[in-house]
Amino acid sequence: MPHTEPLSGLDAAFLALDSPGNPMHMGAVGVFQPDGQVNGERLRTLLADRAKRIPRLRLRVRDTWFPPGGAEWERDPVFDVTRHVRVHRASDPHDPTLLARYASDWMARTLPHGAPPWQLDLLTGLPGGQFALLLKLHHALTDGAGAVQVAAGLFDGMPPQPDPPAPEPEDRSWRSQLDGVVSAARNGWDVVRATRPLHASPLAASSSAARRLAFVRIDAADLRVIRKRHGGTPNDVAIAVLSGALRSWLRARGERVAGLTLRALIPVSLRARTSGDGNRLSGYLCDLPVGVADPLRRLATVRACMDRNKTAGPQTGPGTLPLLANQIPVQLHRLFTGFAGMSGNALFDTTVTNVPLPSIPLEVDGAPLRAAYPVVPLAPGQAIGVALSSYRDGVHIGFNANANAAPDIGALADAVEKETAILHELCS
Repeated sequence: MPHTEPLSGLDAAFLALDSPGNPMHMGAVGVFQPDGQVNGERLRTLLADRAKRIPRLRLRVRDTWFPPGGAEWERDPVFDVTRHVRVHRASDPHDPTLLARYASDWMARTLPHGAPPWQLDLLTGLPGGQFALLLKLHHALTDGAGAVQVAAGLFDGMPPQPDPPAPEPEDRSWRSQLDGVVSAARNGWDVVRATRPLHASPLAASSSAARRLAFVRIDAADLRVIRKRHGGTPNDVAIAVLSGALRSWLRARGERVAGLTLRALIPVSLRARTSGDGNRLSGYLCDLPVGVADPLRRLATVRACMDRNKTAGPQTGPGTLPLLANQIPVQLHRLFTGFAGMSGNALFDTTVTNVPLPSIPLEVDGAPLRAAYPVVPLAPGQAIGVALSSYRDGVHIGFNANANAAPDIGALADAVEKETAILHELCS
């Protein structure tokens, strides 16, 4: 009998938000440095063999008769891993923009329906003899931390991933149901209170599947120096750097930034508190002080906001939108979430997520991983999304942009380097 598991409310929400003009898949771009020439077809065979052993990559969505309008994950009875793993050789190994351009086209392509929602591209022939792996998964399949667990099975020396245990029966006692209603009401009220009136956000955009990606790496040592001198966590420093970069980028575009505050949704993983392989998320809302000219004041403002969030915890507050989504039945998501998603800018302007990677060195076929850029999907009506991953001695940042609204996203990536340098200089 095929393994099945019900979709969570949050899984269903991501499916309901998905559309041709607003694909809801996430991704990661890893860059590897082999010792010699890469045999693309041999490496493709190796990756396909590893991918077919990862249980989550065999799951597809199936509608259910009972409850009516419901859905569940099931093992694809005709799973063919070769449909999901592709190899492509770059035409110009001297083009430094090649990877970002290829990744932009790759991110714009939707995932097929009726099959496990993921794709793995191998891109060879990059500058310096490097190759890249581009893994794309629908956000309904898992969250960022879960995607890291899935991707771990592609690396050398990782143990086989066991089949997940059968889901535990849901607690349907009256006390549990009452607690659920109370929690949903509290989270719903927190979200409603945080909703802003209609406003002209400079990060708002009409939906489009066209994407423009940009990548930047900053030294983790620089962030540690800033943190040691001025306090906060590495994530606080990164958010403050991003606030400054947004300020300079928007000013260069002719936008008014005086007094401007943008709001970011900061996803928070609940995997340490809950079980399961799907989406296990809550979130914080953090005001980005784009209108503040002083870099140190920006950092202090971000620190204060994030400290308030952490004191309240991930179970309460207006950033618990993912928790609220999990408390809504799948059937209601299918009916209303797509429409409700159109008003997402009333709650936040962009998403800034931190995806943790293992601290150990990672390799594929003996080639060390040199860079790992995560890619977060765009919320409906938003122009950019930002994802960060710390790996070894660097913080790797992936920008995902609506190509029609932010074709100059590369300038924002450049601004991150400049803002990091400015804050670092203030530590001397």
